[in-house]
Amino acid sequence: MTPGGHWFSEADVSAEAFLALVGQRLAPAQVPHAARIEANVPVYDVQAGAADGGVLNQSARWALMAEWMWVLRDGPGVLKIENSYRDPSVIDAATAIFERIITEEAEAEMGGGDHFAKAGHNARIWNALEKLCRADPEVFARYHGCAAIDAVSEAWLGPWYQMTAQVNVVRPGGAAQTAHRDYHLGFMSEGHAGTFPPHAHALSPMLTLQGGVAHGEVPVAAGPTKLLPFSQAFLPGYLAFHRTPFRQIFEDRHVQLPLAKGDLIFFNPALFHGAGANRTQDVQRMVNLFQVSSCMGRAMEMVDRDAMCRMLYPVVQRLSVTGQFAPGGMDAAINAAAEGYAFPTHLDSDPPNGGLAPESMLLLFRRALKEGMVPEAFEVALTELAARRAG
Repeated sequence: MTPGGHWFSEADVSAEAFLALVGQRLAPAQVPHAARIEANVPVYDVQAGAADGGVLNQSARWALMAEWMWVLRDGPGVLKIENSYRDPSVIDAATAIFERIITEEAEAEMGGGDHFAKAGHNARIWNALEKLCRADPEVFARYHGCAAIDAVSEAWLGPWYQMTAQVNVVRPGGAAQTAHRDYHLGFMSEGHAGTFPPHAHALSPMLTLQGGVAHGEVPVAAGPTKLLPFSQAFLPGYLAFHRTPFRQIFEDRHVQLPLAKGDLIFFNPALFHGAGANRTQDVQRMVNLFQVSSCMGRAMEMVDRDAMCRMLYPVVQRLSVTGQFAPGGMDAAINAAAEGYAFPTHLDSDPPNGGLAPESMLLLFRRALKEGMVPEAFEVALTELAARRAG
């Protein structure tokens, strides 16, 4: 910590400490409900003992969820679930819909931005949750009516969680993603993440859960997600994953698990991970990526920040030019009015091109001041921002 004890210092971002952390081994006794352990990752068969509902039957569900919570928080940070769909044909039905959507969106030149890989290398469907429901509500009900997905989401986030999904297809020859952590702090630059105090770094992974379902056979050569067990426990990891020494440790020590159609994989969003390279000649690797959010990440009141910024901008611009703000006063005024977060948004029309996140209202406000935008031009920019976010 820094001398004030609040934010990270360079000494905190220690590669030696990180190596010791990821050098741990998972013991079978720590995951008694797991069918086996693969490469330090517990694997669960939820249809074991299926005559009474499998391991997710009502009497065993809470014990299993408690184990999953431990795995995600204090254990390796990742788990794999097999036989999660009793009728795997629904995976094929959803695949057909997703393939049609990919074709339609490619023809319409929609989307294309990606957070951690170059645009165009992967096929993406943003907001696959809503698009699948609109395309075929029955397929949606059968596909998302998966008890294992519900149980692991509740184990990490509690009830009333919010599901989102983004289909990702990596074609033969598709490059790997860089090592990263995920939303929230993982979608910030190192500089921005470093402005948050350590307790926010500890909180961020408690707000979301990452997962996915394989839509076909994914051998290791096809590039299933590269994972670094136990790396989620490294508190300054939202700074570290941007740095070359930590990315090299990830490349040297990561593991990859082959997936069968319908297999689920879930992991703590702070786990160092990244999609692998598809080195096959014929496997179109389709995985529907789930990002599940806590219901508690919402404000109490609805505020029309767009209207506030339109009224505030000419005033802030004038007071700034005439030097009437006290030190820090301008930023404080803007922060009180503008929406500082770029999410949620429609990523088809507001993709993260050129960065990890789209431009937020707050960053637009500051950029407009820096560029000397006249109020009328700023209002046009706000209108365009709102249109992109609305889809």
